[in-house]
Amino acid sequence: MIKNITLSAPEELIKQAREKAASEKTSLNERFREWLKSYIGSKDFSTEYRKIMKRLDYVNSGGKFTREEMNER
Repeated sequence: MIKNITLSAPEELIKQAREKAASEKTSLNERFREWLKSYIGSKDFSTEYRKIMKRLDYVNSGGKFTREEMNER
C-alpha cells in the first residue's frame, strides 16, 4: 500500500529537482522512494568506523611524519 506524505522545501529547489528527475525520465516521487530505500538500508558508517579504529588500536605509527616522508616510495 502506498501512503502519501507531505514534505516541505523551498519552491525553487523543488522545481530544480523536478526538472532533473524529468531529464532522467523519472519523477520526483520515484527518486524519493529510491532515496527512502537507500536511507533505511544504509549502514551507520560512524559506528563502523569506531569499530575498525578500536580493532586497530594496537597499531603504533611511531610518531608524526612529514609530508615528504609520507610521500616517499
